[in-house]
Amino acid sequence: MSESSVKVLKVALLGNPNSGKSTVFNQLTGLRQKTGNFPGVTVDMKEGRLRFPSGFDAILIDLPGTYSLYPTSSDEKIVAAVLTNPKDYYYPDALVYIADVTHLEKHMLLFTQLLDLGIPAVLALNMSDTATEMGIKVNIERLAGQFHIPVIPVSGRTGENIQKLMHELERVLKNGQPFNLKNTAFYPLREVEKQVVEAVRTKMSIENEYRALLIAHHHKWLPFLQKQERAELESIIQSKDFPSLRAQVDETLDRFDRFTPVVRQTIQQPSAAPDSTTDRIDAVLTHRIGGPLIFFAVMLLVFMAIFFGYDATGGWVENATGIVIDGIGAALNDNWFSSLLTKGVLPGLQGVLVFVPQIALLFLLITILEEVGYMARAVFIFDKTMRRFGMNGRSIVSLIGGGACAVPAIMGTRTISNWKERLITVMVTPFISCSARIPVYLVLIPVALPDSSWWTKALIFGGMYFFGLSAALGAAYVFKKILRTSDPSFLALELPEYRMPHWKNVWLTVWEKVKAFIAGAGKIIFLISIALWILGNTGPSGALANAESKVRAEVAASVSKEELDDRVAARKLEASYAGMLGKSIEPAIRPLGYDWKIGIALLSSFAAREVFNGTMYTIYSLESVGAKEEADAANQSPFERYGRLRRQMTDDTFENGDHIYTLATGVSLLIFYALAMQCMSTLAVVRRETGSWKWPAFQFLFMSGLAYLAAWLAYTLLS
Repeated sequence: MSESSVKVLKVALLGNPNSGKSTVFNQLTGLRQKTGNFPGVTVDMKEGRLRFPSGFDAILIDLPGTYSLYPTSSDEKIVAAVLTNPKDYYYPDALVYIADVTHLEKHMLLFTQLLDLGIPAVLALNMSDTATEMGIKVNIERLAGQFHIPVIPVSGRTGENIQKLMHELERVLKNGQPFNLKNTAFYPLREVEKQVVEAVRTKMSIENEYRALLIAHHHKWLPFLQKQERAELESIIQSKDFPSLRAQVDETLDRFDRFTPVVRQTIQQPSAAPDSTTDRIDAVLTHRIGGPLIFFAVMLLVFMAIFFGYDATGGWVENATGIVIDGIGAALNDNWFSSLLTKGVLPGLQGVLVFVPQIALLFLLITILEEVGYMARAVFIFDKTMRRFGMNGRSIVSLIGGGACAVPAIMGTRTISNWKERLITVMVTPFISCSARIPVYLVLIPVALPDSSWWTKALIFGGMYFFGLSAALGAAYVFKKILRTSDPSFLALELPEYRMPHWKNVWLTVWEKVKAFIAGAGKIIFLISIALWILGNTGPSGALANAESKVRAEVAASVSKEELDDRVAARKLEASYAGMLGKSIEPAIRPLGYDWKIGIALLSSFAAREVFNGTMYTIYSLESVGAKEEADAANQSPFERYGRLRRQMTDDTFENGDHIYTLATGVSLLIFYALAMQCMSTLAVVRRETGSWKWPAFQFLFMSGLAYLAAWLAYTLLS
C-alpha cells in the first residue's frame, strides 16, 4: 500500500468557550498549525499536526467552542454540521473534550451529547493546577468509570500531563473502538423520539441513533442535506407530530438531572469562602459606574500604545523600507520598470508591512487582556448598551481599536459568534476616525478655519472623533433594522477566574493573526497598490512625455532642478489616467465645492487616506517641499504643520477667480474624509472576514454615498 493511500486520522478538539481549549491546542501542536476557514463560511478553523512519541501522526482540528449540539450561532452550527455528517472532511476519528475542572458541571451537557454520538473520546480536565490551588479534588478513577472513557487531568498553561494525554489519545486512535464498553446511550430516547429516529435511520441509512435525532432537529439548515432529503425529513417530523424545540429543552433538562449527581459524587469542593480574589476584583471592575470608567481607561492605554507605538514600530518599518526603496531606485536606471518597482511594487509591499506592527501590538494587548480574564468582564459590562445598536459587548473592543486602525479592529471581530452582530460591527468600524485621518485633519482644519484660535481647531479635531463614533452608531442602528438573520442574539458568557497570561498562547495567537493578515489581505493591498501606480504613472500615448516637454519649455533656466522636477511631476500627474479620471469626475464633485485637483486626491486616497497630503504636494508642484515639511512636522505644534501646502491650497482659485478652499469647502472635505471608505487595506480585510466581495462593495457604496450627501449638505448650508 502506498503512503499516499494511507488515511490520515483526524482528532477533533471540542469544548465550551473559555474552557482553555485553544491553550491545550497550542500545547499539543506548537508551531505545527495553520489557521483557515471552514468551506463557505468565515468561521475560524485551526488545524495542527499531532506527532505522538511512537512516530504516529494525526491531524488535530480545533472546532469552534460551543455549549451544546443545539446551536444558537454560526460557530456552533459548524460543530453540529461536522459531527452529524461522517462524510465531512473534518469528521473526527476520535475527539478530545476539554472541560474546565473548576466548573465541571457546566461543561457536561456538550460532553454527554458527544458520548452519545459514539465517537472514541478522551476527557481532558483542564486547569487542574488552578483546581489544586483552589482545594478542588477530583476522583479521576470514579469519573472515568461513570462515563467509561479515559479521563486525564491537564493544564494548558503549564503543560502538565500533556504527554499523558497524547499517550491515551494514541491508544484510543489505534484501537479504533470507543472506550465505552457498555455501548449504551447516556440519554435514553423518549417514545416520540424513538419513532422519529427509527424513521430517519431507515430513510438515510444512519447507524447511530443520536446522530439521527440531531439530523431530525436540524434538517432545515444542515448544509450537507439535499433538497429531497429535507423534504422527506420534514414529512417525518410532521407525520410523527414531533415537537422539536420542546424535545430539545426536555433532553437538556434530563441530561442535567443525570450528570449532575455524577459530578457531585466525583468532585470534592472546599468550603466556600465568603469572597474569592476574583470576586473582590469583580466588585470593582464590574461596578455599574466604576466598571465602564475603568474599561475606557484601559482601552485608552491600549489605544495610546498602538497609536504612539506606531512611531517606534510602524514608523521604523516605513523608514527602513523607504531606505531600501530609495537605495534600489538609485541603483537602477530611470525607466518605466524602475518606476514600477520603486513606486508601485515595493510601496505596495511597504503598505502591507507597515500594518504588521499595529496588528501585532493590538492583538498582543487584547490577547493578554483575554488571558487575564478581563475582556469577558468588558463584554458583560457593555453588552446591553451595544445591543441597542445591533451589536454586542465584544463589539466595543473593535470600535475602540478602530481609533488606531480599522484593519486589526475588523480582524478582531472574529470573537463575535452571532453573524448579524459581527457583520454590523465590521460594516461600521471604519467610521471611527483612525490614525490615517489625522494628517488630513491637520491640513484641512486650518484651511477651513485659517483665522481661528488653536483651541477652536483642537475642539474641531476632537469633534471629528465624536462625529465618526456617532456615524458608526447611527449606521449600526440602521443595519440592525434592515439585516435579517435566523440566529438568536443573546449573551452566553462564563466569567473565568483571573490568572496570569499563558505567554506561549499569547505569542502563538499574535503570530497567527499577523500571518493571516499577510496571506489574506496583504496580497489584495499589494495588487491594488500596483493598479494605483499604473493609473498615476501612465496615460494616453505620449501624454506624459508631452507634459514633461511643455514644462521644460515653459520654465526658465534659472529654476532649480528640484523645482523643475516638482513641476514635471505635477504636470505628468495631471496628464495621467488618474488625472483624467480626476477631471472626468469634476462635474460630479463640483456641487461639494471640489475641483479636479481634489478629485485626483480623492482617487489616490483610496490607497490610504493620508495619501491625500502627498498627492496635494505633487499637484501643487511641492513634492520636494512635502518631504521637508513631513520631516519638520515632528518639531511643530499640530496645526502649524504642512504650512507651505496649506498656503498654496488657500491661495488656489477656480477659473472664475473664486477661492476653492473656503469654510464651506473645508468643512465639506472634513466630513467627506470622516465618512467615506478610502482605504483599500480595510476593504481587503472586510473581503477576507466576510468571505465575499458583496459586503465590501456594499460598504464602499454605502459609506461613500453617505459621505457625498453629508458633504453636499454641509457645503450647501455654509456657502
